[in-house]
Amino acid sequence: MALFFLLCAVIGGTILICQFVLTLVGLGGDHSVDFSHDVAHDFGGGAGDAHGTDGSGHDATGHGSSWLFAAISLRTLVAAVTFFGLAGMAARSAEQDVLIQLVLAALAGIGAMYGVHWLITAIGRLGNDGTLRVKGALGQEGTVYVPIAGSRAQAGKIQLRLQNRLVEYEAITSSPERLATGTKVRVVGLAGNMLEVEPINQVASSKLQVSS
Repeated sequence: MALFFLLCAVIGGTILICQFVLTLVGLGGDHSVDFSHDVAHDFGGGAGDAHGTDGSGHDATGHGSSWLFAAISLRTLVAAVTFFGLAGMAARSAEQDVLIQLVLAALAGIGAMYGVHWLITAIGRLGNDGTLRVKGALGQEGTVYVPIAGSRAQAGKIQLRLQNRLVEYEAITSSPERLATGTKVRVVGLAGNMLEVEPINQVASSKLQVSS
């Protein structure tokens, strides 16, 4: 058992470190190796079940794919193997019975697997929340904080209240006139990571022209 635990710890730890380094350099995406949907499909009985889970790994439809398989991916399995080996080695060093060693190692592995799954899910939710907040700015009114050059020549910044918070975003405008600090604007679109705004008086006049 000592050799088995050692192999798990060394192999799993090596892969875990490699994944971490690849993530730092931007090559550590888990999309090509994540097979949680495949497992859920095999055990859940259909593609609809496999995609019926929410971000936390729970079954959104109340049936079908199991919460167990939602957490299975290469990252979580590597973490499970690594901590299985480490916990097993620690239990063996404490001179525990073989059965106790296996139980403790298994518990540590399962805990590590779901810990990594929870962490990845939480990071994904943070990214989604940021995207939703930006989209929620559409149609909102704000005030120019850093002057915005006309005709989309150069970005400035605006401040607006979004989800009960005063936030600041980079913004551009298609208006030919420069928008000075303090100008009231309305968000009319998204331009990559920036907002596209128009002065409120121009938006109002455009609506009047269309109605007439």
